[in-house]
Amino acid sequence: MDRRAVQISGVTTAAGLRAAGLSRGQVERLVSRGTLRSLRTGVYAPDALVQSVAEDPAAAHLLQLAAAIAAGNSYAVGSHRSAAIVHGLSLIGRSRAVRVELTRPPDGRGSKSRRRGIQLHMAALAVSDVVVRRGVPVTSVARTVVDLARALPFAEGVAVADSALRDKRATRGELEAVLAQCPRWPGIQRARQVVAFADPLAESVLESISRAAFHEHGLPLPELQVWVGGEDEIAGRVDFLWRQHRTIAEADGAVKYTGPARALAQLNRDARLREAGFEVVHFTWPEITKVPRQVVDAIRAAFRRGGGTRRE
Repeated sequence: MDRRAVQISGVTTAAGLRAAGLSRGQVERLVSRGTLRSLRTGVYAPDALVQSVAEDPAAAHLLQLAAAIAAGNSYAVGSHRSAAIVHGLSLIGRSRAVRVELTRPPDGRGSKSRRRGIQLHMAALAVSDVVVRRGVPVTSVARTVVDLARALPFAEGVAVADSALRDKRATRGELEAVLAQCPRWPGIQRARQVVAFADPLAESVLESISRAAFHEHGLPLPELQVWVGGEDEIAGRVDFLWRQHRTIAEADGAVKYTGPARALAQLNRDARLREAGFEVVHFTWPEITKVPRQVVDAIRAAFRRGGGTRRE
């Protein structure tokens, strides 16, 4: 069957429209009236469909995936960052994912040439590696996590894997099963490290990249999301706790200090934690991404003040 004549999630090609009995002139008139929208050269979708996904980034990207697959007349599937967007996984620098990413088997049929706005990967795909979203084939969450963990820097891979586990979109067992399928693939050792390091308790991308920075700079792994306080009062739940060093670190996202009431509550909370005998270190996204060594040094200094004896 000619894949170009197949409608994918409301997307069709010039060949498909001809098969439906429309002439080139009729198609051009539908496009000029705005009834039909051109997604790529020779690939179209109803304007109503394009409008319906305009406010949904995942659905809009899925439509672009459908168009890319149709244009290539191939058995490719959405993968890597494209699949992560569709699945709602956490990505660092999501704005960079303007191009569509596809994976196709090395022996699959279809165009192998470069196409504008498409990054094509060649790799084997097991049946279990592919799911269908609104009629569009994409790699499963587990396969997507492993592919990105192989290709991205460690911290970015951790952010993706943490989000998959946190949102219960994949299990650790599913991730490990994908790892077992490709023991000699490029980047697989880094992917194993990412999967082993991933933790569903990390509540945000900021916490994920912070954990990765701590690890890469030699800090011991902290406990995550722990309720702490004094003997008679719980002061609150903290992002990171090094219990033996009596040290807490807090990753300060924008929401923590929105409004004076929230900022005052945070100051009072820190005071209660310090009264309970804990050192408290705060840091922000720019600090952990641009000067992580300074954050780590501040935490080490807190270890010393907290009375920890172990040398890191």
